[in-house]
Amino acid sequence: MTQPAETDAKIREILGSVRRIALVGASPKPERPSNRVMGFLLARGYDVVPVNPGLAGRSIHGQTVYGSLAEIPGAIDMVDIFRASEYVGGVVDEALALAPKPAVIWMQLDIIDEDAARKAEAMGLKVVMDRCPAIEYPRLMQAG
Repeated sequence: MTQPAETDAKIREILGSVRRIALVGASPKPERPSNRVMGFLLARGYDVVPVNPGLAGRSIHGQTVYGSLAEIPGAIDMVDIFRASEYVGGVVDEALALAPKPAVIWMQLDIIDEDAARKAEAMGLKVVMDRCPAIEYPRLMQAG
């Protein structure tokens, strides 16, 4: 099991190195966590690409929504998953089919899929589960 200091170092490295984030499960509703996190990440200079098949072609926070990861033009550094745990395996499979593959799979708070995490890690990706970048960023990137 990863120790907290190792986890913090891993998350700090991820947040400092990724630039383009696909946010799967993006919502246009301001009260939804995915919407707030997307706005937070955009305000910190990340390029955030919303993914939601039901909203493809629309816009969230001024960014075009895509129906799937495969539809996003160009490379993605990180896939941030705002879907229930039972859907994570499919999202990870879709991410692993991309060329180039993203460097990171990030599962939001209360989202855990150990099998999907092992699969992604076996393919060389870093995985974060049950964390939120909008919580981790201020804690790790703006400290001291």
